[in-house]
Amino acid sequence: MQKSALFALAMAAAAQGAVDNSKLSPLRFREDGTFHISVFSDLHMGMYANSARGPKQDAKSVSVLASVLDIEKPDFAVINGDLINGDSTRADNSTRYVDQIVKPLVDRNLTWGSTYGNHDHQPNLSGELLLAREQTFPGARTQNMVPGGGAAAGSTNYFVPVYSATCRNVKCCAPKLLLWFFDSRGGYYYQQRDRLGRAVPHPNWVDESVVAWFEATNARLRARFGRAIPSLGFVHIPAYASVELQTRGVDPNRQPGINDEKASPQAQGWCESGTHDCAYGKQDTAFMKAIAKTEGMMGLFSGHDHANSWCYKWDGELPGVEAKGSGINLCYGQHTGYGGYGDWIRGSREIFVSLDKLKDLVIDSHIRTELGDVINPVSLNATYGQDSYPVSPNDKTYL
Repeated sequence: MQKSALFALAMAAAAQGAVDNSKLSPLRFREDGTFHISVFSDLHMGMYANSARGPKQDAKSVSVLASVLDIEKPDFAVINGDLINGDSTRADNSTRYVDQIVKPLVDRNLTWGSTYGNHDHQPNLSGELLLAREQTFPGARTQNMVPGGGAAAGSTNYFVPVYSATCRNVKCCAPKLLLWFFDSRGGYYYQQRDRLGRAVPHPNWVDESVVAWFEATNARLRARFGRAIPSLGFVHIPAYASVELQTRGVDPNRQPGINDEKASPQAQGWCESGTHDCAYGKQDTAFMKAIAKTEGMMGLFSGHDHANSWCYKWDGELPGVEAKGSGINLCYGQHTGYGGYGDWIRGSREIFVSLDKLKDLVIDSHIRTELGDVINPVSLNATYGQDSYPVSPNDKTYL
């Protein structure tokens, strides 16, 4: 069946409410023991929606998705925040931009999960509405597992287990890998105004209720299966530890990647008291502590800062950070969309997991550019940060 026909059937099923993603087959490693993830960040669909530029750049963004998927052929895709530039869209059309984003995935019969970012929480766009739209398409694993979540705690807090190829009944098997998704929120509350008619800012960090859910859920899984399960985390806005790691110095050979802007972390612009106009309010401390102490957590992957694409091993103490790193790799993706600021070459971060390397908590990764090139290949192993790699090119692409 042609891809366009497949998508037309998916749209028809969505319109009839016939999609039930709760019955998707569990994710599994391939027969050769590998699992491949493509990560797309900062599409910013709908930016300049009322000008000739808007639809043109949206089409280019979708073409990046399609070309990368055709080359990489992943087992799973992650859309890591700022799917829609909700401050540029209307309340009645914001979520419709999801249709363009997921079309390349549905056409290829792929499955995916999303996190939402600050541009996905806007006066004309809510995380709940975005989630509802996304779930109408077959293959969407995006959900919210946090009781009482939504506007307060965010809409994309959940995990997805990945099993071995030989596991026939997941009720009887331990997962080989856990994928954790966190909503870093930000932006503004949906259709809320203060007494002066201004949009109401939405906190831009992973909520403490989500942290409590993560720790409790991970503890239950560990108790059930008798061991820590290797894990990867995805969140749109990076944790503050990335700021201090960057300040320490990003070596182009030891932490290869683009390093063209200062990291903008969770809790930026907030005060510890909960008011605004401070540089950093420390509200992501609980999240950083939880991530840093989680045994088996190999990497946390973020977007948000379009001009950064490096990984840094967080090991030890950092100035101004109450959490102590235990070796987790904090990684950026590659700016995927033609929406949003900057002309750094578009692409994706590719993550390669193998059962053999999981024994040592090692994963491999590279950036796949929209032009088809592989750049920035790294092995996130015990000596990452000491090993030397080729300097990553810093190319540009234009609309």
